[in-house]
Amino acid sequence: MANTNKPATIGQLRDSGYRVLPVKEEMRKNLMRMIREDADIFPGIVGYEDTVIPQLENAILSMQDVVLLGERGQAKTRIARSLVNFLDEEVPVIAGCEINDDPFAPICKACQVRIAEEGDSTPIAWLHRDRRFAEKLATPDITISDLVGEVDPIRVAEGRYLSDELTIHYGLIPRTNRGIFCINELPDLAERIQVGLLNIMEERDVQIRGYKIRLPLDVFVVASANPEDYTNRGRIITPLKDRLGSEIRTHYPRTIEHETAIMEMESAPFSMEGIETTYPQFMTEIIAEITHLARRSSDISQRSGVSVRVSITNYENVMSNAVRRAIRLHERQAAPRVSDLSAVIASTAGKIELDTIGEAREEKIIEKLVRQATVKVFRDYFEPAEFDQLVAGFDKGLMVEASDTQPAMEYVNQLARVGGLKSAVAKLNAHGSPATVASAVEFILEGLHLSKRLNKESVGTQARYSR
Repeated sequence: MANTNKPATIGQLRDSGYRVLPVKEEMRKNLMRMIREDADIFPGIVGYEDTVIPQLENAILSMQDVVLLGERGQAKTRIARSLVNFLDEEVPVIAGCEINDDPFAPICKACQVRIAEEGDSTPIAWLHRDRRFAEKLATPDITISDLVGEVDPIRVAEGRYLSDELTIHYGLIPRTNRGIFCINELPDLAERIQVGLLNIMEERDVQIRGYKIRLPLDVFVVASANPEDYTNRGRIITPLKDRLGSEIRTHYPRTIEHETAIMEMESAPFSMEGIETTYPQFMTEIIAEITHLARRSSDISQRSGVSVRVSITNYENVMSNAVRRAIRLHERQAAPRVSDLSAVIASTAGKIELDTIGEAREEKIIEKLVRQATVKVFRDYFEPAEFDQLVAGFDKGLMVEASDTQPAMEYVNQLARVGGLKSAVAKLNAHGSPATVASAVEFILEGLHLSKRLNKESVGTQARYSR
């Protein structure tokens, strides 16, 4: 509900003693308050507490524009959008102004004329901080008109001269006056457009259709770029690089814990009517480990990076496969199994670029990563000697079957007849439902196979473990 006690005219605003702050000073003031209050300064940003966030805080306190350098999927856009939290909840602007003019110091000709006529009775409006942010994805076809403005032929037809500032239709940056402007993938801007951006940031002189206007805009600029494009290919004009005060390097999650935290926070929720879903911790760790191994793989191009979105979509697809099975088998619980990991092929293949010579197929490379991740997590949980009793049972002719279409109760039944398996399942805390037991049994069997303690025969999605 609107606060009816807020000033409604320039005169009332002046009488209230309100002080209009430049946007960078406003952001610094609010950041200082948040630091004093020990607030969560960048909510939802995981793994940057000791690296990126301190640098961002320094840039805001120094009132510097920022460029975020990083590969895809490193939360650059999320960081840029979260900067809105450092703005005041509302600020006064001249009512109806296209560029959010400061009531005490208007910069557009229309507002100057209006105040000259109406004086302190000029009405003002209160602009919420969510409306003070604009972003643009840089593409080669962006024009100065898009960012700065263009002469409006309709206004010229109404009788104004071309040189009259009132003929201008403002672009995105002037319309973000007194706010935050984000330009994503900055190197993709043509050089002449970069010059226009430099002028709007530094010189304040903008040429539109051959005549100059003075626009002392109050804008905090944050840009993003891939490091290779920004530093190696010379696609950024030097004066613009010099104008962006802080160059901050982002990175992928450096620990499995950070990767899993992001996956769990960003993945689509699975609230299925009639089905209880559980994601065993070891399966979550396998999904995260697949991505971490991909970021170190010589088969995959590291120049383009392996986005956190790989982890998120894999996390979702594996659970979807488990839910689909539960629906078909009329089960009330669903938990991902190792046999569900085949679902990551579809959600990984389109997000990686191969860096190998020859006929290596994406599917084979992804399957290799899945195997490596599974055995890595298995060895984090177990020592080989723990399964001597279980392996001895297989030496006597025991065989166990597994499949992504096999009912969970069949795994529970096998648990009772395979010596040593029950204690291993207990170590994984896989209790509570047949679905989690099935997940743990498959994980243990596959881990033993990949550790070369059991043999495995596979036909399609069916697998048989033996000695």
